[in-house]
Parts: sequence; C-alpha cells; structure tokens
Amino acid sequence: MATGPRPVAGLLLAAGGGSRLGGRPKALLPFHGRPLVEHGLRLLWDGGCAEVVVVLGAAADQVLADADLGTARVVRNTEWETGMGSSLRAGLAALPKDASAAVVALVDMPGAGGAAVARLVEEHLVRGAELAAASYDGRRGHPVLFASRWWRDIAAEAQGDAGARGFLAAHAASLRLVECGDVAEAYDVDTPEDLGRLG
Repeated sequence: MATGPRPVAGLLLAAGGGSRLGGRPKALLPFHGRPLVEHGLRLLWDGGCAEVVVVLGAAADQVLADADLGTARVVRNTEWETGMGSSLRAGLAALPKDASAAVVALVDMPGAGGAAVARLVEEHLVRGAELAAASYDGRRGHPVLFASRWWRDIAAEAQGDAGARGFLAAHAASLRLVECGDVAEAYDVDTPEDLGRLG
C-alpha cells in the first residue's frame, strides 16, 4: 500500500530568561498584543509543520497561564539556565518518531515567518535536503531544518549556548542555504534596544 511522505515537525525553543532584557522571559514579550511564543508557534504551523513541540523554561507556569499554545506539545526544560543546548536536547527528544525532519525556530526571532519555514519544508520534501537553513543575503540564519537521522548526533553535541552551531559547522558541506531575505528578516530580540521591533 502506498504511503505519503513522512511529516515534518516543528520545534520552538522558548525557554530563555531574557537576562539582557532585565530578566523578562522572551516567550512572554508582547508582540502585536500577544505573547511572543504564540507568534513562534504560528509561524511553524503556517509553514507546514504537522506537529509542533515548544520548550519552555523561564517562567514556564506564567507562559502556560498567559499564552495560547494551541495543540503544541509542551516540554519543560528545568536546566534552561545552562543555555540553549539543554533546550535543544529536550526538544529533539520530544519530537514525534514518525517525523522525517524538524524545523527548529527560536522564539526571539519574530522576523522569521511562515514563508521561511515553508521554503525549508519544501527543500526537504521536494528536493531531499537533510540539512537546510534559512539564509539572508547568503548568510546562514534561522530557522534550520534537520532530518531525523541527525537528531541524535545534534543532541550529543548541543552544549551551553552554542545549540547546534558546532554540528552545523562540522557539516557545512552538506548544509543547503535557502534564501529567505525576500520573505523574512533575520533580526533577534536580545537587548532593550531591540524591543522596539516587536510592535
């Protein structure tokens, strides 16, 4: 019996405490009147991710109370203060086993919308990419797509705040850059000066 393509999952890393923002958890920053984490989930769904996992850490209880996370699977990272690597490991472990790949997005990059995610999903499903990243004027950025066969290796290398940086550097020859500068923006929200971008 013929089967369709395996689904692509989404993974939103939203555990950060916003230390450079005066301790304001990034997931709860206001974005067009709603918590920023909702926008992060929406861009993954809009981009074609069948199931979405969100990793929470700082103020997780408040995020669950204040934000509408829809059907996302919630993972609590109790080690979020050790850096993004622990959130990436926790999120990868929670992804659906039938997924062929996952698009990993960061909650503090609201300029990367569903169109960028869709291009990565297409690069994987149509052109067979196993490693792909959105690029902006040729420079690698986020989101990033990882085929499921790489998840274990990425988790093993994810330490501190580096996330998957070391893995991507080691596999640069296999990484496909997908230009998204015409449909997304690469800025992140790290400092009080960046808050003006949230609207």
